[in-house]
Amino acid sequence: MLHQSLPLFSDSKIANNILLFALHFSNNNSNFDGSSPSRATCRVLDMGLKFSKQSSGSSSGQGFFSKARTKTTTTNVYGRRAQESVLEEEAPQKLGFKTFPGQAFPLGVSEVENGINFAIFSQHATAVTLCLSLPHRGKRERLDGGMIEVALDPGVNKTGDIWHICIEDLPRSDVLYGYRIEGPRDWHQGHRFDSSIMLIDPYAKLVEGRRFFGDASNKLSKFYGTYDFDSLPFDWGDNYKPPNLPEKDLVIYEMNVRAFTVDKSSGLDPNIRGSYLGIIEKIPHLLELGVNALELLPVFEFDEFEFQSRGGGPRNASREFKEMVKALHGAGIEVILDVVYNHTNEADDKNPYTTSFRGIDNKVYYMVDVNNNGQLLNFSGCGSLNIMWMDFDLTLPVYFAEEQMGLHLTPPLVRAIAKDAILSRCKIIAEPWDCGGLYLVGKFPNWDRWAEWNGKYRDDIRRFIKGDCGMKGSFATRVAGSADLYRVNKRKPCHSVNFVIAHDGFTLRDLVSYNFKHNDANGEGGNDGSNDNFSWNCGFEGETDDHNVKALRSRQMKNFHLALMISQGTPMMLMGDEYGHSRYGNNNSYGHDTFINNFQWGILDAEKSSLFRFFSEVVKFRQTHQVFTHDNFVGKNDVTWHENNWDNYESKFLAFTLHDKNSGDIYLAFNAHDYFVEVSIPPPPSKRCWLRVVDTNLESPADFVPRGVPGIGSTYSVAPHSSILLEAKQK
Repeated sequence: MLHQSLPLFSDSKIANNILLFALHFSNNNSNFDGSSPSRATCRVLDMGLKFSKQSSGSSSGQGFFSKARTKTTTTNVYGRRAQESVLEEEAPQKLGFKTFPGQAFPLGVSEVENGINFAIFSQHATAVTLCLSLPHRGKRERLDGGMIEVALDPGVNKTGDIWHICIEDLPRSDVLYGYRIEGPRDWHQGHRFDSSIMLIDPYAKLVEGRRFFGDASNKLSKFYGTYDFDSLPFDWGDNYKPPNLPEKDLVIYEMNVRAFTVDKSSGLDPNIRGSYLGIIEKIPHLLELGVNALELLPVFEFDEFEFQSRGGGPRNASREFKEMVKALHGAGIEVILDVVYNHTNEADDKNPYTTSFRGIDNKVYYMVDVNNNGQLLNFSGCGSLNIMWMDFDLTLPVYFAEEQMGLHLTPPLVRAIAKDAILSRCKIIAEPWDCGGLYLVGKFPNWDRWAEWNGKYRDDIRRFIKGDCGMKGSFATRVAGSADLYRVNKRKPCHSVNFVIAHDGFTLRDLVSYNFKHNDANGEGGNDGSNDNFSWNCGFEGETDDHNVKALRSRQMKNFHLALMISQGTPMMLMGDEYGHSRYGNNNSYGHDTFINNFQWGILDAEKSSLFRFFSEVVKFRQTHQVFTHDNFVGKNDVTWHENNWDNYESKFLAFTLHDKNSGDIYLAFNAHDYFVEVSIPPPPSKRCWLRVVDTNLESPADFVPRGVPGIGSTYSVAPHSSILLEAKQK
């Protein structure tokens, strides 16, 4: 597959899209995850070795820089034993580019009146060199001839902690650039400067790098920033309008872009498998399922040789992403971006891999324990309170919202996002926990704007349906909208993003097939991944041909899905759960670019008339019944709990009626016991009768009958580990 960067783009029409700011506090400085390349090709850069040229020209004022008596230094920046060779060039050749001091803002690359401006922040740098590779005669020369270097003069090209320069007459596109930065070498104080390494600008709007995704022969290729001020604006069309659905009406589908269509079973042309354009081809599947919002795992540039499956020329990647957004919006599907800044590809001090932040100013961009030899802290990987880090975190989502579609965060930044004029038109969601024990579900600073991934919903739903004792009250609280967490100020049920399964952890099928994680394939001795999964294998660990075990697992998957879709709040489901995707017990599979994570379209076809049908029908049932999408928390007039033994620790059965005088009441019962429960059905409202819509104990198509099955009497025998839904319809 072609490997493409997803840049940050330029188009203000897309500002009304949804954003997801997932606060993944939960890792160290691990992987800056990308999701998927586009199909467009970028140039091969043979940069396993770093090539540089030192200019003898002026570096200050309105000077010129030339190639006269330049020196080319070749340094292997990847090996621990650097090897250098020095070559002398003889023929001076004046390039004739005029330089100006430049301006400090905006950071990154910008087009100004007298040229192209470059600006980068580094508080502790003592020297900054801008490195350029120019296009030549319509195509780029190989870089083994070196890059042009421009040394910035701190007396001229520095304002505060921002280094900047403006260069006249540079091409308006196709220029590759990076930085070499020098500074204190005091490791114990948290500094990691190394001027031999070419660094990518964190504010780069476009990124260019490897041509082919996963081609090991190009592993040592470097990534570069680039820019494009030549291309015409993307044509959104005169009638383009984002769906802008109410949050309470969303049904979110979490997706890995590459994994969704990269498998050959997708039936797509190889050139668009695993790409943004591949999603366009599969919009009919999303519509058939009934979801109306995609949450895309990070789609930004990443190093696939560090971390495989979270995932670039750059201009086509930008355009293809916009085409995808436009097509999804045209189909009524909103787009959510998962933005995770505590995952970078620079790893930790045991396995350092410097590409950007670490070499620019490690002490600012990462949390450092100066009392422990300057070691990195692993709560999130980006916990600095420095105002420039906050500016970076805020600038990116604002830029993305305005121009392309649509964070470890400090409290000031959380507020800034909530109050930002551009982002006020977006939906914002937090994942409020970290690996250090911080758990802010229901307590995340929100200004009545931030929604949250509700981890307590996930755990309580799992525990009740699998049959844990003492969970009935918690289950009732969660399906009613988690008022104990979110009934504060002006918050609403929709601020609870309900989920049973997300990209981390077991898939839904594995949740009902494994008691223990099976992560040997990850190469960490099975020590990675969570041990607290609240899973149940239904009597056998892993794959089996036992009909009874398989039938029970099917019921359990349907029970989980029904509970999710009838709950007050915003439901989110994971890609592949609609057909029962299995990772074979691997609950930490992010490092696999294989069938373990890839959507299996052949299995989907086999499940179209059974599990997929049930999932799709339940999603659509939710969307056509407002009783599940209250704008406010349910009160005594909205629900009747058919329960008189709340204090019975052994009880694993819950029944309740949701009242809707317009559309008709809904009766629900969930039986997590391993035996039948004979339940008394309450009388239906006047002039109505109960019809059975759902019984998860039945085989398809009887498990979901949209029109309803009549003949419901005063009692109903609810099977073990199953659930039912009755609808009161007019006689």
